[in-house]
Amino acid sequence: MAIRIVSDSSSDVFRVPDVDYTTVPLKVMFGSKEYVDEAGVDCERMMLDLQNHNGPSTTSCPNLKEWLNAFEGYDEIFGVTISSGLSASYSTAVMAKQEYEAAHPDAKIHIFDSLATGPVLQLIIDKLREGILAGKTFEQIKEETIAYQKSLRILYALASLNNLARNGRVNATVARVVSALNIRIIGDASEDGQVNLLRKCRGERRTINAMVNEMGARGFTGGTVHIDHSINLAGANKLKDAIEEAFPDAKVYIHACGVLCSYYADMSGIIVGYDVA
Repeated sequence: MAIRIVSDSSSDVFRVPDVDYTTVPLKVMFGSKEYVDEAGVDCERMMLDLQNHNGPSTTSCPNLKEWLNAFEGYDEIFGVTISSGLSASYSTAVMAKQEYEAAHPDAKIHIFDSLATGPVLQLIIDKLREGILAGKTFEQIKEETIAYQKSLRILYALASLNNLARNGRVNATVARVVSALNIRIIGDASEDGQVNLLRKCRGERRTINAMVNEMGARGFTGGTVHIDHSINLAGANKLKDAIEEAFPDAKVYIHACGVLCSYYADMSGIIVGYDVA
């Protein structure tokens, strides 16, 4: 049976070794520009263009045809999407699943709503890859990954909430205060995958310490961690060092944000996904 993992591009991962994997792109649009979230895009250029743009900006999810094209030719498919609380990507993927199954009655498809973005999708993909390489059945992989997802958590540290505010994800007044006071916001995801603001911090060191403390308070004792950064590799490395110092058994991986996650995390933002299994 031909098996494939398909994620939307909010995973920030465009290649997964040893398994058949592909992405379908989200997009960011403003003015006359459209940035398609795919490998090789200059996200720093996009962020600079956004800073120089005074008008509205929007995002769009992969369309039905893009999901169907990614499914074509495969008998067993696992889809992974950004939170349904942030995008229509999940609902579009489910529609594609229904249409594909109607045309291919023997096909098996399961769509995972990550209820998050970036690094949490990576953790789900890691688990799917592990099951595929172990030769487990579709049902075994699905059920084990559903159970694993319950242990996943997300945190983010943002120096700007402007793009989240433009798209109605956070209160515009809060976003203006963050910019005016030059503070960083630490947040997580609500149960339904919405953006949830937790606390304010001043300075990089305090922000990093607060994130490590939040991870411990949520049950992290040393597992897998993915850190995605928006034009902030130095900050991501400092956070990695702090996590490894506090939790010596942690396995920490760093990725650059793609187009969609760069847009929401904004300049210097960091997103962390981890498991508490």
